[in-house]
Order: sequence, then C-alpha cells, then structure tokens
Amino acid sequence: MAVKGLGKPDQVYDGSNVKVGIIHARWNKEIIDALVKGAIDRMLSLGVQEQNIIVETVPGSFELPYATKRFCEMSQYDVVIPIGVLIKGSTMHFEYISESTTHALMRLQESINTPVIFGLLTCLTEQQALARAGLDAAKSMHNHGEDWGAAAVEMAVKFGARFQK
Repeated sequence: MAVKGLGKPDQVYDGSNVKVGIIHARWNKEIIDALVKGAIDRMLSLGVQEQNIIVETVPGSFELPYATKRFCEMSQYDVVIPIGVLIKGSTMHFEYISESTTHALMRLQESINTPVIFGLLTCLTEQQALARAGLDAAKSMHNHGEDWGAAAVEMAVKFGARFQK
C-alpha cells in the first residue's frame, strides 16, 4: 500500500510572503523536472509569489547539502527544498550517496536558521522514481514534489525566522 501524500492540514497556510529556494540535482532530469514542477505548482496554489521562488541546480544529489548550506548563507530564504533522485544500480554507490546525503541534510538543519525540506527520492528502480514523480499513471502515485511544496509553506510560516513574532 502506497502513502498518498501529506493530506490536508487542519489549517491552511498563507504563502504570499514566503521566499523559497529550490536546489535540484541534474541527474535523472525527467524525474527531477516533474518533482520541481510539482513543488512549484503546489506552492503557487498556496499563494507563494512566483518571483519568490528561486531555482538553482547542482551536478548531483551528493552536492545538495553543501549547496543548500551556501544558498541559506548567501540569501534570505524562509525555506529551502533540495531535490534529488537516487536510483539503485549494481554497485554500493547508491547506499553511500543515499545515506551520506540524508545525514548531511539532517545535520544541516541543526546549524542554519532555515527549514530544509527533505526532497530526496531514494528508489530501488526507475519505475519507482517515475511513479513518485507522478509520471507513471499505471502506479496511480502522485507527485511527491507537491508534498514538498506544501511542507515548505507550512514550515516557513510556522517556524521560519521571518515569521516568528
């Protein structure tokens, strides 16, 4: 049984003043593009202004933690969404990159004053990744980028430094 997303929060959050940074890897471009679009579309539906969404790229998922940290240091964002897709191959590369990137993104939240949304798909097959990006209708999965966009607005409004009184 697949999880179908975050569901609706009890409260609807106004994203009209939220500034968002999205940093995405360039590997698995078709899947990444769909996830980024899903995140942006969801944030726009929650009132985030298009000019308040800045998108940058890095070569791969391993570079996401450093780029996220620098993004937060260089600019005033209320929330950052690093987006990457890792698909298991025939070597241990997948395990090393998945674990190290996950831990680095988690540790990053302890050292910056900006919420970081975990936008890293770690899939065993390309079909799983396509389904989680909303690109495989046969699997009836939704686009996880939409969840990340909704989580970004909620976290920015609830916990972002600019929104605290």
